[in-house]
Amino acid sequence: MTSDRRYTNADLLADVLVNEGFTHCFFVAGGNIMHLLDSCRTRFTCVPTVHEVAAGIAAEYFNQASDSRRAFALVTAGPGLTNIVTAIAGAWLEHRELVVIGGQVKSSDLMSPGMRQRGIQEIDGVSIVAPITKASVRLEHEIEVPDLMSIIALGATGRPGPVFLEVCLDVQGRPAEQPAIPRSESTLPTTNDPVIEVSASAVAEHDPVELIVEELKRAERPALLLGAGVSRRIAREHRDKLAKCAFPIATTWHGADRYTEADNYIGRLDTWGQRAANLIISQSDLLIAVGARLGLQETGFNHQKFVPNGKVIQVDIDTAELTKGHPNLHAGILGNADDVLQRLLQHELPIRETWLDYSRSIIEHFPLNDSENSTGATFVSPYALYEQLGGVIGEDDVIIPSSSGGSNSVAIQALCNRRNQTVISNCGLASMGYGLSGAIGAALAQPDRTVWLIEGDGGFCQNLQELATVAVNNLNIKMLILANDGYGSIRTTQRNYFEGAYLGCDIHTGLGFPSWKSLAETFGIPFAQMTAKENSAPNWPEGMFGNGPLLVVVPNDPNQTYWPKITSRVTDSGSMESAPLYEMSPPMSDRDREFFARFL
Repeated sequence: MTSDRRYTNADLLADVLVNEGFTHCFFVAGGNIMHLLDSCRTRFTCVPTVHEVAAGIAAEYFNQASDSRRAFALVTAGPGLTNIVTAIAGAWLEHRELVVIGGQVKSSDLMSPGMRQRGIQEIDGVSIVAPITKASVRLEHEIEVPDLMSIIALGATGRPGPVFLEVCLDVQGRPAEQPAIPRSESTLPTTNDPVIEVSASAVAEHDPVELIVEELKRAERPALLLGAGVSRRIAREHRDKLAKCAFPIATTWHGADRYTEADNYIGRLDTWGQRAANLIISQSDLLIAVGARLGLQETGFNHQKFVPNGKVIQVDIDTAELTKGHPNLHAGILGNADDVLQRLLQHELPIRETWLDYSRSIIEHFPLNDSENSTGATFVSPYALYEQLGGVIGEDDVIIPSSSGGSNSVAIQALCNRRNQTVISNCGLASMGYGLSGAIGAALAQPDRTVWLIEGDGGFCQNLQELATVAVNNLNIKMLILANDGYGSIRTTQRNYFEGAYLGCDIHTGLGFPSWKSLAETFGIPFAQMTAKENSAPNWPEGMFGNGPLLVVVPNDPNQTYWPKITSRVTDSGSMESAPLYEMSPPMSDRDREFFARFL
């Protein structure tokens, strides 16, 4: 910065972000953010992306992968904002922090009421994203530093979520006084004394942790479910205490890297979850869900039969999640999941070895790759790939499964991640195209680790322009593309529900795909082709474990089956009716049901 350069409002905003711990800026340049971009240039590691949606997703995943540093996205007015809306929506549904700074036309060029546009590229970004942000604010005038700090802090306060700040061009460049900016207090919620917010039969005056302990002592088949509301740091710090619990512990999909590889770990609960985990949780007489929303992804659409013969106690930081009406709660505890878990583990918890042994027998009986699955001889089984992946990569590497389709659902069921590996996905919006952008953010947050992206070819195509970002930054990302020449889940739906009336689901019905080798060569990225062993297990290509980017095509059977799963039927009224979590298809034999569903 030259000595005669004036200190501007753009500088002030950037300095506030620096003081709040932001170190990285993902952006697409534009005229309506020229002052903001100039201010960010000297204060942050600025990473240009090809498309704004990639900037938003990369910032989200950076924050998820980073231990302390934070990233934000910077986009111009008009199309810059509309292009990043998908990323804002994804972070909103996953309850993740995402600060987006947007440009806007000069305040004097703002449209009057009733107009559609006055300024060039003008669109009302604040109104567009207001329903999917914790704060959506336009700066048409100067703003006080404490107010700026409060707005930015909202993104990480309570249940996290996106924050959008839209700054008019003239306000950005206007001179400002350079104040001493204090570092704000921690934005993490303080709930040392969580309270019972919802109570069915529990006594409200009880200390909530004491209530959980009492219910655990009464239960014969208790289970603990850890969600992403439990921080990765706290879960790993208390891993040994969790391992000493003599009852089953499961995780949600977004909590997959909180706890694994332990004798009492039973797997992941989900509509696309592991059959053993779904069966065990469904047979518990007490489920303690800590930091898990218990949305339809975890309970199944048939939530009336979630834990059908047991009590459910949910710990969450959001009153709305405790009062949404499903599943039926014995008690809902409003509080910080980390705090409640730590206090719970200070108690002497009951021993239920018989129940735990029964749970282990279920896990041993039901493999992660169901015997009904079929993979063609020349193709790699996605189940075998995910089962082996965690064991062949680095013990603290980062795994980025896609956010939709088979490459995501198989990950939920079959990924055997190790205890220090980080797993990040975004399933709430279930948008294709998240993987590559997310991997970019994670790679920049963890430059000393290898990032493993597993994405379907259809999803990869939606943001393949970001191969340029991977190449120019020489990011250490191994990109595994499950290539079946189409949208596998759409093809399956059209086959199962519409008698194979295919449309827009593969190369035979209108979709186009590149030559992957030629595409990699275009960006100067090394390429490899994975082959299959006789049992459809992957032959890991040579050179796969070096530094730098690599694009690997994994041949995926277009007719690959995906069992087990929760199936639905179309009712006479045209709506859908789903089976409960414990009734995954293909159905259990009568003999299996007699033993492995004895408490249902």
